[in-house]
Amino acid sequence: MPETENESKIVIVGAGFSGLGMAIRLKQNGLHDFVVLERASDVGGTWHFNTYPGCRCDVPSHLYSFSFAPNPDWSNTYSPQSEIRDYLRRCADDFGIRPHIVTDVEVESAAWDEDTRRWSIDTTAGVFLANVLVSGMGPLTEPKLPDVPGIEAFEGKMMHSSRWDHDYDLTGKRVASVGTGASAIQYVPSIQGQVEKLFVLQRTAPWIMPHGSRPIRDSERSLFRRVPAAQRLVRTAVYLGRELLVLGFVKRPRLLGALERLSRSHLRRQVSDRELLAKVVPEYALGCKRILPSNQWYPALQKPNVELVPSGLRAVGRRSVIDTEGVEREVDAIIFGTGFHVSDPPVAEKVRGRDGRLMSEVWEGTPRAYLGTSVPGFPNLFLLLGPNTGLGHSSMVFMIETQIEHVLRAIQTLDGRAAATIEVRREVYETFNREVDERMRGTVWESGCASFYLDATGRNGVLWPDWTWRFRRLATNFDESAYVLAADQRAAVAA
Repeated sequence: MPETENESKIVIVGAGFSGLGMAIRLKQNGLHDFVVLERASDVGGTWHFNTYPGCRCDVPSHLYSFSFAPNPDWSNTYSPQSEIRDYLRRCADDFGIRPHIVTDVEVESAAWDEDTRRWSIDTTAGVFLANVLVSGMGPLTEPKLPDVPGIEAFEGKMMHSSRWDHDYDLTGKRVASVGTGASAIQYVPSIQGQVEKLFVLQRTAPWIMPHGSRPIRDSERSLFRRVPAAQRLVRTAVYLGRELLVLGFVKRPRLLGALERLSRSHLRRQVSDRELLAKVVPEYALGCKRILPSNQWYPALQKPNVELVPSGLRAVGRRSVIDTEGVEREVDAIIFGTGFHVSDPPVAEKVRGRDGRLMSEVWEGTPRAYLGTSVPGFPNLFLLLGPNTGLGHSSMVFMIETQIEHVLRAIQTLDGRAAATIEVRREVYETFNREVDERMRGTVWESGCASFYLDATGRNGVLWPDWTWRFRRLATNFDESAYVLAADQRAAVAA
């Protein structure tokens, strides 16, 4: 494409909840000069890529949607992947965002040009130029595989849960599933009845809670369509109920004792075999890692064709997996439910700031940002779901919408002041992150377990250690003094 066709005021990377939400709010506020770059063939983000059997959200449906686009037609109190994907596609259509979206485009790098005061974004479709760059590349985008010997020489089928190959038939196969996190507890029960043998390699036993999912009745859906306020009321109730968990996670971890007793009771009701029981009892504080809801996990582990291996993966043979105890098991396929690059976000390896350094070099192994959004040295760049915006208890869509409003105010301020750049002050950035670290002390996430919340330095750069309403208050009460706005000196001279 000619270079002039690739110039936009705003470039948004990613068309999941973050990117679509940003695009919709820009359009609603009369800002139409933007483009959304999406590497997939359609919108949806993580809900486009994650199609593994049994995939569904573990946050209640009514809370896991845009506040400005309620969906009265959810089929279940916890939505399956296909419904969330279709919901996002409808949002793109209903709010007129499709013309702004360019699909099948991978962003390879982005660099700030101090002379032109623009971002130059290299993609598989050429160079895009933008005054403002918004990253909607969420934390659940890049699959993480274990670094073990032999993994590249495996001769069978190998796939990550987020890149499920539906053309591969698991029927009658000997399968190893590596990991026991949020994805594995959904796909393991779903494929158990199909495979000949299923080895579940468990490095750490997770805390499992009873799942409260149920079909939503026709009468409820009819009510939500006729009286939208009724659905908003349900959404508010769910939000408040979830927010109470902050008391245990952050304020007084001892309060999580009630949830621990509920989880242990759930375990005892579903598992009677003493040998299995010894393998599935967690050995860390509840909440230190992500709490997982399931009514099918423990029953699946007790099926005759399933073997729970209470050790991690040490190596991969040409047709086998070898656990940390040295036991080798022959398999036809390996499924990795090993999560994503969350504490080392890939965006940091793609973006270069004013001094030419990658964001990963600036962060030095520990991601930080002001309100999870802005980093000094990277003018006119905004991160959605950046450092310390994650939640262990509630809906990420709440945090996304909050950040979107902050970014919207920043862009409006940039325009209103006729400035060329907006950049967070370093002292504001440092103070904010120092306060985050202080609030993190004493939380359940620092009780000693190894989790994906912790980065290479041992810092929790993923979660927000406070009430979500407090984050919303901080982010939406836009403080212009937190930023430095610089005028376009060349425009001033020309004038």
